[in-house]
Amino acid sequence: MIPVLLESDTALPLVHCSLALRIGSVVDPPGKEGLTRLLFRLMRRTGGGATPRALDERIDRLGAAIWVDVGQSTSGVHGTTISRNLDAFLDVLADVVLKPGLDAEEFERLKREALSELVEVLDSDRSLARRWFARRLFAGHPYARPTGGTKATLAAIELKDLEQRYRELFCPENLVLAVAGDIDEARANAFAERLTAALPRGHVLDDPTPEPTQRPGRHLVFVDKPERSQTQILIGCLGSHPHDPDHIPLHVANTVFGGTFTSRLTQEVRGKRGWSYGAYASLPVDRRRRSFSMWTFPKAEDAVACVQLELELFEAWVSGGITQEELDWVKAYLVRSHAFAVDSASKRVGQLLDMELYGLPGGYHTEYTKRVAGVTLEQANQSLRRLTPKDLLISVVGSQEPIYAALQAGIPHLESSEVIPFDTD
Repeated sequence: MIPVLLESDTALPLVHCSLALRIGSVVDPPGKEGLTRLLFRLMRRTGGGATPRALDERIDRLGAAIWVDVGQSTSGVHGTTISRNLDAFLDVLADVVLKPGLDAEEFERLKREALSELVEVLDSDRSLARRWFARRLFAGHPYARPTGGTKATLAAIELKDLEQRYRELFCPENLVLAVAGDIDEARANAFAERLTAALPRGHVLDDPTPEPTQRPGRHLVFVDKPERSQTQILIGCLGSHPHDPDHIPLHVANTVFGGTFTSRLTQEVRGKRGWSYGAYASLPVDRRRRSFSMWTFPKAEDAVACVQLELELFEAWVSGGITQEELDWVKAYLVRSHAFAVDSASKRVGQLLDMELYGLPGGYHTEYTKRVAGVTLEQANQSLRRLTPKDLLISVVGSQEPIYAALQAGIPHLESSEVIPFDTD
């Protein structure tokens, strides 16, 4: 039977339900990136063989919501309803998953909309910076491939590709059901049994993603967009993953560096110099090593100085570590703020789902505060060895004149640089 994760809570008459898969867009065939995302979106529009309008009206009448999400490593169909309409809501959810519709006319309409979204992304400088940061940091690796596809790959996708992908993904072996709120174990198990009985047996789709490797040297990718008075800057390298023994200590040390509004990075870039409204450092989690990155968005005239300052702060942090005073403060902050991560049934079942989908180490969430509180100064500073100041990818979105030449000259030990037109597919 499809595994069931349950977090019952009758405080409110609401039920949250997620039917998630342990795989996402990394299994899209090369040249057809965007396939899995199109499939889930089309299922949401035509589930049960309905038209998008009819399906929306059916959901609205229940006071419910159903949505889909597709990432590189996971995907899923999710929904929320008031508990008195739970049975009817589960009927709709079952129709979306078991009878996806996949109407040909709606498929062509969805492709046109997906292509339009790619054009809209060109208006988001932050999205462009992230796109090219990932493409160059993970060049040659599946993490460089776009979940939403490109103009060329979307054009290559046919309806029969979606039908094939549906058959590959939707079998009990690939699914996990997570429910939270005003629902008991018997009703949750009954829904899982209903889905299990209706779906054909299949094969587990393993995550084919290899461990990424760090590209040596410092490299600049400059996304040229005319008439920009502001820049978007991402600087980073490979980070860690949850099975890395340095992961929690590095998470603690990174919170000191760029994880809060009072962090070193924010204070130096925003507080002292006023170059960027925000300045943050992130360390996302996945099955393989993801990136460590610093994000700022200064005015064009401050961009070169801001990049130089970030590099200096990063090098000082990695070589010098954090202080005992900073460690004591950040551990107390992380332990106290963790209460907001578990203050609802849907958040708690979300953590259980993360454990299941990503194969996180035992106690990753349940013993989080204990593990954070146990980090020593030596462990926090030793964890910084995972980061590579000599090997960095610097992604900048702005107008080429006059920033690009100054950046080339101003970044120490820069080994390569390139200019990418902002509307490159």
